[in-house]
Amino acid sequence: MSFPVCLLLIFLFKSDLSKSEADMRSIIISALEKTTFFLANKYRDINLDAVLGFRVFARYFHLKGALEKWASEHELLSQQVRVERLVKKLSSLIEKATHSLELSDPEYFKKFEPILGRNFWMLPHSWNQTNSSLAYSMFDGISCFTKEMSDKCFTYLLGTWKDNGKSCIVTRACRNIMTKFGCSDYSLSHQLFYFMFADVKGCSDHLFLRAQYYKNIFCACMMKINLVIESTGFRFSSRDLLMENIMFCGMSGFSDFYKPSWLETIFIWQKPEEGCFGKPNENSEHPSRVKDQEQLLRRVKRREKVFADGCSFHNTATAVRVLWGFLYYY
Repeated sequence: MSFPVCLLLIFLFKSDLSKSEADMRSIIISALEKTTFFLANKYRDINLDAVLGFRVFARYFHLKGALEKWASEHELLSQQVRVERLVKKLSSLIEKATHSLELSDPEYFKKFEPILGRNFWMLPHSWNQTNSSLAYSMFDGISCFTKEMSDKCFTYLLGTWKDNGKSCIVTRACRNIMTKFGCSDYSLSHQLFYFMFADVKGCSDHLFLRAQYYKNIFCACMMKINLVIESTGFRFSSRDLLMENIMFCGMSGFSDFYKPSWLETIFIWQKPEEGCFGKPNENSEHPSRVKDQEQLLRRVKRREKVFADGCSFHNTATAVRVLWGFLYYY
């Protein structure tokens, strides 16, 4: 093969790849536009997850980074215009939703208000891959700790455990549960979240000098769990966990969580008319998957609300954060 022909083939390959990524970005933006429609209709019933998903990750987190990159790429102008229009529409809705949340659940809002700040979250500056050899050979069969225990540890880092409380406090109990090996499911993702909080807050406790060590282990385990979820057909009761693992580990810089096949599957879960994510329609999925709804609701953690149409704030918020993560990665 001549040198010019080789160069031509490389150019054509890159052109096809760019086109494929551009198409995928367009589909992601369309899905996010639908979730914005859902928020416009339901913002009065908002929960913390949804505010976090729309406000922090959309407006101040991924959008900011993505638009800065897109500004220099002329071929992405039409997509940039769509996203900017989406940001503008979200802005007023998010302010209304945040105010509604503060009124409806003031105590919980106060504890986690800092994570809604525009400067709280950080973008990955580099990408890693998980190391499967670090994953646990076996997981504990029960939760390692309760939601109340993890919430308390989070507030110690945030400084919201009391009025004018000191931040970055690491108690012996929190150190033990947040570094315990063998945890699975939501306990595992909360352990990772704990170290992500510490990174953003700049906590200097000796424990956090090994933050990347723990992140490597936790995300290797979360990848193992996601692959099992995939191999068993993405049962409805496991979908929220799959997306939460993608969200947290993607934010931690593990690019192998951004699998195109997973993204295409997540698209299928969005309700086309409502724009939300949640309980599947009985005529759209196998009955056994629909029955998984009750099991999922027992696992959902943060003041969940499921509407008559099957829409779930928790599922939708998690999906939104995953979609923004894919958009930023692309």
